[in-house]
Amino acid sequence: MLQTEHTIREIAKIFNVSKSTVHKDLKYRLKEIDKTLFLCVDKILKKHIDLRHIKGGEATKKKYLRLKKSLTWLSIYYKWNPLFF
Repeated sequence: MLQTEHTIREIAKIFNVSKSTVHKDLKYRLKEIDKTLFLCVDKILKKHIDLRHIKGGEATKKKYLRLKKSLTWLSIYYKWNPLFF
């Protein structure tokens, strides 16, 4: 995680475990095993949390742009094809 800065979801997918397991391992168990490593990982996790609302906003924007594009295409299609009225 330190080298790639993967998210919890990506790590869970790579190791084929649940997000809960990854979160518990990185947030609680690692703290007891290696405090320095935990502090580095925790910094990355906090960075991901700070960026979460931006990524969510971008995904929503893309979703509605795709919807708008498909509706525009449909309105053009139906406008020029009288059989579908």
